[in-house]
Amino acid sequence: MADKEWAGTTFGNRWMHKWLIRLTGWMDVRILYAFTSLFIVPATMLVNKSSKIIYSYFRERHGYGVWRAAWSTYVNHCLFSQVVIDRFAMYAGKKFHIETEGYDNFLQLARQKEGFIQLSSHIGNYEIAGYTLVAEEKPFNALVFFGEKETVMESRKHMFAGTNIKMIPVSEDMSHLFAINQVLDNGETLSMPADRIFGSQKSVSVSFLGAPAEFPLGPFIVATMRGLDALAVNVMKTSSKGYKIYVTPLSYNKEAPRKQQIAELVQSYVQELERMLKIYPAQWYNFFDFWK
Repeated sequence: MADKEWAGTTFGNRWMHKWLIRLTGWMDVRILYAFTSLFIVPATMLVNKSSKIIYSYFRERHGYGVWRAAWSTYVNHCLFSQVVIDRFAMYAGKKFHIETEGYDNFLQLARQKEGFIQLSSHIGNYEIAGYTLVAEEKPFNALVFFGEKETVMESRKHMFAGTNIKMIPVSEDMSHLFAINQVLDNGETLSMPADRIFGSQKSVSVSFLGAPAEFPLGPFIVATMRGLDALAVNVMKTSSKGYKIYVTPLSYNKEAPRKQQIAELVQSYVQELERMLKIYPAQWYNFFDFWK
């Protein structure tokens, strides 16, 4: 990836993705973990700028020494490759052990008449949440990047078949904004990434891990404009076959002026993101200069 932009799509072509789905269907994923860690990751780190960016993340944001930061950079790339393998393994029908913390927070909002916002981040493996946090009472709508590869989108549709989950692709003509308004008017759940700026360039600068960083205003405007409840949901890898989902309510004063509401909601989201990264520092997958 470039140091200033995010590609926003899964690497590889249709044939490669189909092959990987078949392979993960019968092979132990730990074999693929070992192969990528020994051969793919080192080569990627040599030719990709992401290694320098993640090394800087460990040095500057976590205060690691030279050798610890270098090792953590390698671990980070290994874990990211495992997350990608796990995703295709799920498409192939593999199951993972899922532990959930705060599931009652999700169910409580799912039972109410009003819709609510679920904010995600590019840490861990959020896609698993879509296959796990399913409420029969309320349709679930996930905002997804419009440029994702066809194979990935087809696999997601297959996983969501027969569930109460729908995808809203982010489109260049901004028509997804009408879909967002419609699902919220219907009192449904809306899931949005809140740590990457794409589409609208409106952002807010917040202190994050000790330095100013830009976060997109869109998700927080959508929530506060309607006075909606909001959750932060992060899915973190805990073992080769295990994940833990953290469902955390985000607080803000709905009676305060709009600017204050937005500021409080952004701060609540960023604090939860910091908490996750202090527990799982190696599962940060924004491979660009986040603090530029």
